[in-house]
Amino acid sequence: MSFNRRQFLQFSGALGALGVLGSHAAFAQALNPERMNPWRNWSGVQTCLPENRITPKSLQELVDRVRQGSGTIRPVGAGHSFSPLVPTDDTLLSLGYFSGLLSHNPDTHQAEFGAGTSMALMGMALKEVGQGFINMADIDHQTLGGAVATSTHGTGIRYGSYSSYITGLQLVTAGGEVLDCDATRNPEVFNAARVSLGALGVITRLTLQNRPRYRLRETLWVARTEDLLADIDKHVAENEHWEMLVITHSDYALAIALNETDEPPTPPLNKAESGGNEFVSLLEKLDKYGSDFPAARRFLLNNLRHFATFEERIGESYEIYSNVRSVRFNEMEYAVPAEQGPDCLREILQLIERNDLPTWFPLEYRYVQADDVPLSMFQGRDSCAISVHQHYQMDHHNLFAAIEPIFWKYNGRPHWGKLHTLNARHLEQLYPQWREFIGIRQELDPQGRFLNAHLRSILDA
Repeated sequence: MSFNRRQFLQFSGALGALGVLGSHAAFAQALNPERMNPWRNWSGVQTCLPENRITPKSLQELVDRVRQGSGTIRPVGAGHSFSPLVPTDDTLLSLGYFSGLLSHNPDTHQAEFGAGTSMALMGMALKEVGQGFINMADIDHQTLGGAVATSTHGTGIRYGSYSSYITGLQLVTAGGEVLDCDATRNPEVFNAARVSLGALGVITRLTLQNRPRYRLRETLWVARTEDLLADIDKHVAENEHWEMLVITHSDYALAIALNETDEPPTPPLNKAESGGNEFVSLLEKLDKYGSDFPAARRFLLNNLRHFATFEERIGESYEIYSNVRSVRFNEMEYAVPAEQGPDCLREILQLIERNDLPTWFPLEYRYVQADDVPLSMFQGRDSCAISVHQHYQMDHHNLFAAIEPIFWKYNGRPHWGKLHTLNARHLEQLYPQWREFIGIRQELDPQGRFLNAHLRSILDA
């Protein structure tokens, strides 16, 4: 059986069909039949029934809509955030018409895109003008505005999140004012807006610092998790981008290394390959029939590595970074100080085994470089990002509730787009520039036009 990272990510979680509409949204719809178009996020864990949906076609129309509207306005992208950043009963604002490559500079390798641009389309657009992302997350479903608003990231201790590569942006405030922001124009607003949670206004366009286009080589191997942790400094130092997917209830993990290369591309992935489907079927049976026999399950999972071989891939950077995530899940992620990543992961794995917590999605373990953005999870410190997943049809509440205190112990900061239970009282202690951001938000939106219930809780509004 031969399979690659894309297939591994598809089958290593679980089989899944389309998610179902949350019961609370269905109930609300029945009570108010005029609202027949519910919104839900990618996993189905967040739903709402907005009174209005607006999709302005021009900057002037957007300004008019903001000025004339009432109630809460929440910008919405691709709906790939798991936390309740979007839901509102009032107005959802889509930037679908604010998309595409707007301009580029071949000398500085900077490019400006509409904030509503799907990141799945940006790699090709950059390639056409001889540029490439400096780094990229392994999911490209998001819009650029949504990814930047939540400090979405890839992996690599020498590489920051998307937000750290933003050099300019345009913001429409609650009063309808249009602000062009960069390091010299409205610098305080610019610094805060690089991770805004959509709470400062509507960001319509963003300029990214990129680099000349390049190719990557992807190398994968399975090894004992403890061996990988013991050599963690070596793996991180010797590879430009390194991460691992830790298989729960086993002793092993899949290590992934991406490095730049000038070698020619390998043949494109054959999506019709069936090896992944066979593996998913096996994992499904192990979870269904083996959960009552933990020792036998561990033995079988540990030996599945003998059935897996991984071929190296070489391709354009954006093709290698991104992966298809066809299996839906819910996710919690925290960023802890980089040097404490191994100990934090060990505690999580020990807890899962000790309590036999029901999960069979891999834990994702990555590194991100420090930055200076006030609400970035990586502000002021190199970080290790650890993600916990649960299949969307399985209850995630108990699993996440059991693990989350371990992240708190290591001074972890929650990913803004992932599920967590912290509020402003806790979050203020984690961010040195917290009050600065709150002050700018209150100045730009004193009436809280862009705040839903979740944002009011986490921003103490």
